[in-house]
Amino acid sequence: MRAVVINCTLKPSPETTNTGALAEVVVGALRERGVQVETVRAVDLNLPPGVRTDMGEGDDWPGVHRSLLDAEILVIATPTWAGHPSSIAQRVIERMDAMMSETDDAERPVAYNRVAGVVVTGNEDGAHHVISEVAGALIDYGYTVPGQAWTYWNRGPGPGPSYLDADSGHDWSAKTGRAMAANLVAVAEALAARPIPAPPS
Repeated sequence: MRAVVINCTLKPSPETTNTGALAEVVVGALRERGVQVETVRAVDLNLPPGVRTDMGEGDDWPGVHRSLLDAEILVIATPTWAGHPSSIAQRVIERMDAMMSETDDAERPVAYNRVAGVVVTGNEDGAHHVISEVAGALIDYGYTVPGQAWTYWNRGPGPGPSYLDADSGHDWSAKTGRAMAANLVAVAEALAARPIPAPPS
């Protein structure tokens, strides 16, 4: 089984990212279950705006798209900015829009029988709103989002330390992240055994 984790931090490599740090908890739990995990740091790529799989010369999205089609599990990890997903996360979601019109050999949307989850960090409130925005988009595209397929960390409202600058709440976020990984694998295995059929015509 394969998974792709798209880190939608605004920080380019090799800068340390709080979002990536929490996502690594989920990555570790997936690998413990035998899942092969590829991590993509979207800000390092050239992802022009658009809603097509390939926007032409220099577009790095087609490579990400191939990874998505090779994986049964997708995790989108994003910081919270002004109560919303990062602009990079929004760009990723917009580029995924093309998948709605792509079908597999059984005439199913290509995201069918794949599962997805969300990781959120931020030193402000709004994690549940961000989870809802990202998960809602992924459901639209055809992904199955299991129950409790998310984890988050935030300091609470107002300014304050980031995930890597504080220890408060880490145990809960890690426990929830491990549960997220277990639920993603369990539902991915169930869908592999009994796939969702093509929609009625």
